[in-house]
Amino acid sequence: MLANIIYIVVALILIFVLYLAVKAITRGVEAKSELSKEKDENDINELKQDLSDEISKLKKMHDDGVITEEEFKKAKEKILK
Repeated sequence: MLANIIYIVVALILIFVLYLAVKAITRGVEAKSELSKEKDENDINELKQDLSDEISKLKKMHDDGVITEEEFKKAKEKILK
């Protein structure tokens, strides 16, 4: 009888530990997913800023007469692809 009670208590403790483990793993996966989304958004913002900077440089070169209109258009198309 005492042995059965001990087995039941041990089983309940094991179930509780497994519950905590699953909960922790789930929270970890969610946190990693959120970090990944934030990183992707930051990468996109950096890429947009880089493209904007490159086009601004090209425009300045065009305005200064360093490159022609045709060269400006070709370079801009190449950057945007």
